[in-house]
Amino acid sequence: MDQPTASPQRSYTRGSQDKALLAMTIGQAFDNTVAHYPTGEALVVRHQQLRYTWQQLADAVDLHARALLALGLQTGDRLGIWAPNCAQWCISQFASAKIGVILVNINPAYRSSELEYVLKQSGCQWLVCAGAFKTSNYHGMLQGLVPELAEHTLGQLHSERLPDLRGVISLDAQPPSGFLPWSQLTELAGNVSAEQLHQRQDSLHFDQAVNIQYTSGTTGFPKGATLSHYNILNNGYMVGESLGLTHEDRLVIPVPLYHCFGMVMGNLGCMTHGSTMIYPNDAFDPLLTLTTVAEEKATALYGVPTMFIALLDQPQRAEFDLSSLRTGIMAGATCPIEVMRRVITDMHMSEVQIAYGMTETSPVSLQTGPSDDLELRVTTVGRTQPQLESKIIDEAGNLVPRGTIGELCTRGYSVMLGYWNNPQGTAEAIDQAGWMHTGDLASMNDEGYVNIAGRNKDMIIRGGENIYPRELEEFFFTHPAVADVQVIGIPCSRYGEEIVAWIKFHPGHSATEQELQTWCKERIAHFKTPRYFKFVDEFPMTVTGKIQKFRMREISIEELSLNKT
Repeated sequence: MDQPTASPQRSYTRGSQDKALLAMTIGQAFDNTVAHYPTGEALVVRHQQLRYTWQQLADAVDLHARALLALGLQTGDRLGIWAPNCAQWCISQFASAKIGVILVNINPAYRSSELEYVLKQSGCQWLVCAGAFKTSNYHGMLQGLVPELAEHTLGQLHSERLPDLRGVISLDAQPPSGFLPWSQLTELAGNVSAEQLHQRQDSLHFDQAVNIQYTSGTTGFPKGATLSHYNILNNGYMVGESLGLTHEDRLVIPVPLYHCFGMVMGNLGCMTHGSTMIYPNDAFDPLLTLTTVAEEKATALYGVPTMFIALLDQPQRAEFDLSSLRTGIMAGATCPIEVMRRVITDMHMSEVQIAYGMTETSPVSLQTGPSDDLELRVTTVGRTQPQLESKIIDEAGNLVPRGTIGELCTRGYSVMLGYWNNPQGTAEAIDQAGWMHTGDLASMNDEGYVNIAGRNKDMIIRGGENIYPRELEEFFFTHPAVADVQVIGIPCSRYGEEIVAWIKFHPGHSATEQELQTWCKERIAHFKTPRYFKFVDEFPMTVTGKIQKFRMREISIEELSLNKT
């Protein structure tokens, strides 16, 4: 194998070494920011009408951290959080980090079967949850999963289905019996002194796990990407450095906090620079986001391309003064050139950047710069981030020449510790030399800019959400009428991709498209529900009996007349 540095014509780059990494825990970094900017505005939560200075946020974080200690949470224990964007999400993130508790992010769209899986697989001891969100009744789902909740001594829950779970903290003011109201944490915190909190915080080190985020990798059921303080603190910091964030910047965060985009690039990117975190709503709403940018005089805005398209197309957009905007990040899918041009001109985001990565790399490994021209910002995902390495290899693991497509790999501080309780999955993703194999096909030009040519053949990205066909196929097999199923993604101008499920029924069984969609929506997250169904007797196969998903895509595109969208 060629030495990576031996020839500039090989597809290997190392990011700048000029910026030093932060050798500290998230709690230490948080306290440093509070000390520097105590009266600066830290957090604005518009839909809750809440505002915090850094000192006020620190007081809330420390109070919650002491309450968690009072509940008996030890270093390395897991605390799940199942809620949309809100102040309590942010407080829980920093409080758990301060006491060495691993925060387990749970998608607010999850239904009971998905919730049960992640709580059990991660071994969550406690869960913070909202009462309800959109069409999801969180309390009701938990009562169905854990009927023992109704009557148990605080912190001594014994659940048959979730043996590690000790209790649930509800964000509702008056939750059902068995849920601990968030408001009661103030009283519990009185049982733990500030000195006890400091002792716990001082016992931690930055290589310890602090976060688990569930992602399916390439196949199968979700895997818990386990991230350390060092992983995500530094990634948020480096993203913020690229954006040129300072304590005077105000970042609107309409992306979900359960994603790295929200909690790392958003919250940690702001925290490491003393910038203001602004949540316009509990979930993305174009009108509320535009209102927030204008009224809060935001300087930066995050979003996936579908969000920016919705903002640009919002009928009242011209009524809002967006001139305070300077920068932001568009990530999660390829950006159409016309969208990028309009974001720069119509939304004043002259320094908007593109970021690429994956949950397993904390997440960003490649990023464009503030002065990159328009073409680079729409045809590439930028260059290797500081203190990281990128390479593109062939199937034998050799570096490919510049301009040649191969698999993109990342190495450095951002690579996860591994998949939670899944050594086999970890070994398949991270090789012995420490390279994270992304499964994405890419090429690198002479200046080190990377173009993503495609993804691993299975994964679907719909509106910035990663969807894995294998997981959906396993789910469909639980339907009594389904004998076989194959799930694919096809192009969609609005969401990037839509899901198509090819279904083969058992003899004498059938179901309509509407029946299957209803069945899905009652059991899995809405974004995983297929938009289209095709009922077949057989699937396209090779001579050796291998399913030809590429042929299924061609047929679906042709039949649905999507080849022009």
